[in-house]
Amino acid sequence: MEKILVTRRIPQKFLERLETLGEVEMWDHELTPMPREKFLAAVQDKTAILVTLSEKIDATLFEAAPKLKIVANMAVGYDNIDLQAAAQHEVEISNTPHVLTETTAELGFALMMATSRRIVEAEKYVQDGKWESWGPYLLAGKDIYHSKVGIFGMGEIGRAFARRLKGFHADILYHNRTRNIQAEQELGAFYTSFDQLIKESDFVICTAPSTPETQNKFDKAVFKNMRNDAIFINIGRGDLVVEEDLVEAIETGEIAGCGLDVVRDEPIRTDHPLLQYPNVIVTPHIGSATVLTRDQMIQTCLLNIKDVLEGQKPRNQVKVN
Repeated sequence: MEKILVTRRIPQKFLERLETLGEVEMWDHELTPMPREKFLAAVQDKTAILVTLSEKIDATLFEAAPKLKIVANMAVGYDNIDLQAAAQHEVEISNTPHVLTETTAELGFALMMATSRRIVEAEKYVQDGKWESWGPYLLAGKDIYHSKVGIFGMGEIGRAFARRLKGFHADILYHNRTRNIQAEQELGAFYTSFDQLIKESDFVICTAPSTPETQNKFDKAVFKNMRNDAIFINIGRGDLVVEEDLVEAIETGEIAGCGLDVVRDEPIRTDHPLLQYPNVIVTPHIGSATVLTRDQMIQTCLLNIKDVLEGQKPRNQVKVN
């Protein structure tokens, strides 16, 4: 019999579907990750596992799970997985592309709007009883309309973000590993060098994945080259940013503010320096967090598991480069 491990609580309807494929063990917690020791012990007899970005899938894991056939990652990214080790142990890896694109772009846009119009700061201003009168420049923010927005990473999420900008008549700049002619033709986006994007943009939006080329991309030199009134938004990965340099840029006024849905070490500690600034918004990695999208992500994982347990390749196979 196939044995399946689910490392986070999922709705009963999906659990029942998995049970048609084999015996299921689920870590019955929504917010608490499965401890590493328990995880390694639980995988020993499993043929399939459904995991989140919180789980480290490495050589140690594969060695502990000799019967494992597939790791279904509930995410588009898979920087938590050692693909070389997976290939060596002949374990299939799958992800959940496409289903979370629009939802994540919406969250990024919400962060841009909230940061530019100082929404969180304004709400706190009211809650703290400071609102006594109207002022000409009280909590004055920054327009998105007719602004210049630079997108670093013109993949699916970058394109979805750019589509939302059209209604604001914004000029769209982008930098990507390769030019995206389709985005240029359909969205009127302009391909630029990274340096030009950084220097000219009112808003710099990071949607790029974590790769050796993108890690630590946003460092002191980059923030220094941004406009002093620029706002930085990151819905890509936390390790693209040197956080000490971002803190310095906020502290010294090198940039006007930032909105982050991802940070280097998640969850962010409550005494992190970034959290002391009113012009910084940090959300808990909720880019894909709508009920419909999360349902679709889990369903995609189930379909990938079903494919492999029935002797096929997963429909969303992640291949080793």
